[in-house]
Amino acid sequence: MATSLSSTCLLGFPFLKHFSSFTPLTDKWNSLRLNKTTCSTSSTSVFTTSSSGGSYEKSKRVWIWTESKQVMTAAVERGWNTFIFLSNHRQLAIDWSSIALIYPLFIEEGEVLDGENKRVATIFEVSTPQELQQIQPENGQAENVVINLLDWQIIPAENIVATFQGSRKTVLAISKNHSEAQIFLEALEHGLGGVVLKVEDVEAVIKLKEYFDRRNEATNLISLTKATVTRVQAAGMGDRICVDLCSLMKPGEGLLVGSFARGLFLVHSECMESNYIASRPFRINAGPVHAYVSIPGGRTCYLSELKAGKEISVADQNGQLRTAIVGRVKIETRPLILVEAKRESDDQTVYSIFLQNAETVALVPPCEGKGLRKAAIPVTSLKVGDEVLLRIQGGARHTGIEIQEFIVEN
Repeated sequence: MATSLSSTCLLGFPFLKHFSSFTPLTDKWNSLRLNKTTCSTSSTSVFTTSSSGGSYEKSKRVWIWTESKQVMTAAVERGWNTFIFLSNHRQLAIDWSSIALIYPLFIEEGEVLDGENKRVATIFEVSTPQELQQIQPENGQAENVVINLLDWQIIPAENIVATFQGSRKTVLAISKNHSEAQIFLEALEHGLGGVVLKVEDVEAVIKLKEYFDRRNEATNLISLTKATVTRVQAAGMGDRICVDLCSLMKPGEGLLVGSFARGLFLVHSECMESNYIASRPFRINAGPVHAYVSIPGGRTCYLSELKAGKEISVADQNGQLRTAIVGRVKIETRPLILVEAKRESDDQTVYSIFLQNAETVALVPPCEGKGLRKAAIPVTSLKVGDEVLLRIQGGARHTGIEIQEFIVEN
C-alpha cells in the first residue's frame, strides 16, 4: 500500500502515521500571506508538445524545495515563486518573504499545507510497484499529489501519467536535478503535471528554466517571409550535411538554414515520396558545413557543429516551431547548387544558400490562402521567379547569439 510521506521520513527517518494536525501560524506569519490566485498563476509554466494526434497543452507546475537563498533568488527571477519548507523552517519562509514575493507551502505529516492551514497536496513515497498501484485518482487525496519515486523514474512516471489521464488532480514528482525533472515532464509525451525541484544548486534552476524556454517555442509562431528566387547556379563540389533527427517530420516541415544568419531558408525534409529514393521523414539534406542553422533559444550554430544529442528547431510552412533531437549527422562531398533570393520590399539585400544539387533536396514555398500550395520545390526544378520562405533576423552573431553591431556579409 502506498504510504504518505511525513516530514521526518523526508529527512531519512521512518514513516510516521498520517496526521492532519497543523500548528496555527502566528500573526506575524499571517501578515505575510499572499493572494493565492496570483501566486498559483505565476508559479506555472506552459509548453506545448506535439503528437501524432495533434497538439497537447497543459500547465506545468514548478515548486522549489530548497534551503539556499541563492536558489530561491534564481527561481523567483525566473517566475517560480512557490516554495516548499519543512514545518520547522517557518522562520526561513518568513525571512525570504521579506526579500521576495513568494508563496510558501509547509510539509506536515505527509501533507503540504498553505499559510491558511489548507491542504494543497498529499505526498507519497513510492519504492515498489505495489505502492504505486495504490495511488489512484479516485482516492481521497488532495487536489495535488506529490510523488517521491525513490530509485526508479521513467516507467513509474509513465504509469502515473496513464493512471491520472483525464483526472482533475495534478501529479508532481520530486526531482533532484533538471534532467530528472525533464524525464517527469515528458513521460508518455504529455508528462506529469509538474515537478518539485529539490535542489541546493542554482544551476539546476537555470537549466530547468532553459528547458521550459525551449519547449515554449512550440507555442509561438515565427514570422516567415516570402522571397523571390533571383539566381540558381551550379557551384561545384562541397561538403554537405544530412541531419537525421530522432523524430519524424511531415510535409511542409524542415530546418531553417542559410549562408547568412540574416536570412534562413526553410529547407524541406525528405519525407516526400519520390521516384528516386525511399522516403526518409527523419532526414534533412540541409546544406554545406559553413551554413547557419536555427536552434532553440533564438540562436544559430553552424551545420558542422551539429552532433548526436543536440537540440534543433524544426519549422513548418506556417511558421510553427518545435524542438527535435539530432540523432546523427552525415558529412559527404556532393555537387552543390547556389540559390539566391530577394524580398519584394528590399531589393538590395541578397539572401543565399548552397544545397546539394539533387532531386530530393527542396525549399518550402509560401502558403496560398489557408491551404498549402505545395509542400516543397526540388532544387533541380527551382527557377528564377519562384517564391520560397525565409526567416529574416539580425545578422550579427556572437557564439550563435544575436547581437547589435555593424556587420557586412557578402
